[in-house]
Amino acid sequence: MKFEIKGKDFIVDGKPTKIISGAVHYFRNMKDTWVDIFRKMRAMGLNCVETYCAWNIHEKKIGEYDFTGNLDIAEFIRTAEKEGLMVIVRPGPYICSEWEFGGLPWWLQTMDDMEIRCLNPVYMEHFTRYLKRVFEEIRPLLFTNGGPIIMLQCENEYGYYGDDKEYMKRLYQIYRENGIDVPLFTSDGTGEQDLLDGTIEGCLSTLNFGSRVEESFKAHDKLFPNMPKMCMEMWGGWFDAWCEDKHHTTSAEVYAGIVDDMLKRGSLNMYMLIGGTSFGFYSGANHYDKYWPQVTSYDYDAPLSECGDITDKYIALRNVIKKYVDYELPEIPKNREKRAYGKARLEQKGGFFDNLDNLSTPVFSNVPKCMEHYGQGYGYIAYKTKLNRDYNNADLYFESLGDRAQIYINKTLVDVIYINDDELKARFTAKAGDTLTILVENMGRANFGPKMMRKKGIAGRVLISGRIHFHWDVYTLPMDNLDKVKYGGEPEEPTCFVKGNFKVDKAADTFLYLDNFKKGFVVINGFNIGRYWEKGPQKSLYVPASLLKEGENEIVIFESDGLKGEPVVEFKDYHTLQ
Repeated sequence: MKFEIKGKDFIVDGKPTKIISGAVHYFRNMKDTWVDIFRKMRAMGLNCVETYCAWNIHEKKIGEYDFTGNLDIAEFIRTAEKEGLMVIVRPGPYICSEWEFGGLPWWLQTMDDMEIRCLNPVYMEHFTRYLKRVFEEIRPLLFTNGGPIIMLQCENEYGYYGDDKEYMKRLYQIYRENGIDVPLFTSDGTGEQDLLDGTIEGCLSTLNFGSRVEESFKAHDKLFPNMPKMCMEMWGGWFDAWCEDKHHTTSAEVYAGIVDDMLKRGSLNMYMLIGGTSFGFYSGANHYDKYWPQVTSYDYDAPLSECGDITDKYIALRNVIKKYVDYELPEIPKNREKRAYGKARLEQKGGFFDNLDNLSTPVFSNVPKCMEHYGQGYGYIAYKTKLNRDYNNADLYFESLGDRAQIYINKTLVDVIYINDDELKARFTAKAGDTLTILVENMGRANFGPKMMRKKGIAGRVLISGRIHFHWDVYTLPMDNLDKVKYGGEPEEPTCFVKGNFKVDKAADTFLYLDNFKKGFVVINGFNIGRYWEKGPQKSLYVPASLLKEGENEIVIFESDGLKGEPVVEFKDYHTLQ
């Protein structure tokens, strides 16, 4: 294949071609579903797939890389090629994508003099090393080397964030110095300021928007009149945040009309084609005046649902795209099987405090420090101290909190403080010698905007009755290995681990309902499928077939707020996102 940009056109093998693409994140979809997704894309009329790369999931520890399983981006690209798709790659290093810290690794926050997304020497050192490693995976798959990759993006929506043009120019140079010889592009908002700050010479300028095609291109037409017109993120839905009233949806007919308008104008990439799932602790957050952590599902009301099912939006878009291709579309593949495995009672229970020393070795601190200070990126962190006098209805005040704190006297929960509360203040009564424990949950770093570098845990002094309280034991709780949890008896405290088994006759996609639980996360056969919270809007968790096995399967739940019924869950064959 030969790909080039000439004037206002994309040329594929000598022929002007509209790029009709869809966004699919390999890291949000199980590897065994990729072929099914790509075939549904081809049946819809698409000729290209676009994906981000998530730095923080590839380099969890500095210098240690993982490109296996769902993270095998090279295999994802090769599979797309086999299914007849061109590929666009957006390696970042920043991606936003409602992904934890916008795809940046948390350990950047531990470094002195760190400033992200600019020509900062420390930042440049680490992301340059990462990009070189990613390029090793994808360089052989560039179209200039006989592969399907037609374009790569430099940074992402930089015009929304900053104005360091020297940083952007250096990023472009790094791509070229490392053998990335295909066209490069930027993607930004539609405003003239966005484009002036976010674009650089040598890169195709593309736009991100979700409506009003002609209006959206006004500034672009003025600044780049002789450039191909492409919407790199044509938003067809939206993401959900915990505590919102409902799951976001958009009209299939309206979105199909916007896609039609864009295809009359040029090329597009639908964001998302399939959203997938932010498994584990990788969902991000928006943080402006208030903090809005995103739910586990990244369904996005996309043409393919979170589990890859055909939707009305898919059919409406297929009918539009038919007009712009010169071949008959393949038959639409069937949806993957769903199964209901019924109810499961989780018989084993282990108290949080009974297991604290099993899960972590405490570190002494004069005053509490942030999670990152102790070398921890995700999960929970507990701060424990002995009180040296009596307190009666005393104030406990946090200077800074990231993001939700549960306050215990001995093993009794006395208050919960959330970052969005009017005051970061609790009240408690205790006697001298009682134990005060503060369990703090990191609910996801901001993935967009100026508050991305906020620290997690307790980042500042804890004041009791207006005085700094000293002498704390700190327990890091990343919750990435629960093998050391011990079960037995009926612990008194509400915060607990519950464990059980459920039978599977045939592995298929299923959906987990936790109606008797309040807040926490779920691990199935050792894989963290994500967070749940009774406040919604998400009411069930997607469990992909590849996580299950015939026979007995294990489920472990960490419940932070206390069961509201019997420890029973249910696996159904349908999803509820609101």
